[in-house]
Amino acid sequence: MDALKRKSLPHAVPLWVEPHRNIYFISINCQKRGYNQLALPEISGRLFETVRHRQAKCLWWPHVFLLMPDHLHALVSFGPSGKTIPAIVSQWKEWTAKEIGLGWQRDFFEHRLRHDESRRQKANYILENPVRKKLIARPEDWPFVYFADGERPQFES
Repeated sequence: MDALKRKSLPHAVPLWVEPHRNIYFISINCQKRGYNQLALPEISGRLFETVRHRQAKCLWWPHVFLLMPDHLHALVSFGPSGKTIPAIVSQWKEWTAKEIGLGWQRDFFEHRLRHDESRRQKANYILENPVRKKLIARPEDWPFVYFADGERPQFES
């Protein structure tokens, strides 16, 4: 489907959900797919600095933030900043587009993890992505991953 005609994804948060008390699975795609734009030392360092900056400002807590060549996956909690999730993510995409020169697809995918979903399973899914794509043999060999605490989170099952 033509990217210009694609419908926007819904990001409305139900009134009973408090975004700062939840973890969200997020995927963001580069505009041009199929070649490496993100999994590069010079790009990843700059991107992770922007992630760290927003973490320090309490806009988000990036439990896992993994860069693939043409997209990224993250498990993120959002702080009680009064800003909406779409605003926080869109402003980050806009800033990285201007400052780093990245071209992002319009919108992003976001899914709030429910109580019956395993945070550990979702984190493992994200961390195994480079293995599934045959970029590395073991998840711990992938250098393009950021953890808010500096190490892999130990989620409950």
